[in-house]
Amino acid sequence: MKVRYCWRCRIDVPMLDEEESKIASRLYAEGFQEFKKSKKIPLKENFTKLLNYYNDLTGFGETEPNAILHHIIDLYGPDCENCGKPYRTEKATFCTKCGNKRQF
Repeated sequence: MKVRYCWRCRIDVPMLDEEESKIASRLYAEGFQEFKKSKKIPLKENFTKLLNYYNDLTGFGETEPNAILHHIIDLYGPDCENCGKPYRTEKATFCTKCGNKRQF
């Protein structure tokens, strides 16, 4: 886990590493499987295991299961040389936060 800036949330959040994200992805899939079994339970309640896993691991207090799946380190590029925010992707050529042109 590493705290990095999230472009969607527009704040610094704990991002999951590769191993942690595998566990989170499995728990996310289990949430949908549980929903298919019992459609009487509201969809969001089926992701309690995922939310508990992420919150226990990070101490962050996330309430939106979908947000956890974009809080994964490998989805973003390296940090901008100018402002320190991560590039949106590994192949991004400029930083959308500060406009810095990336040096390859």
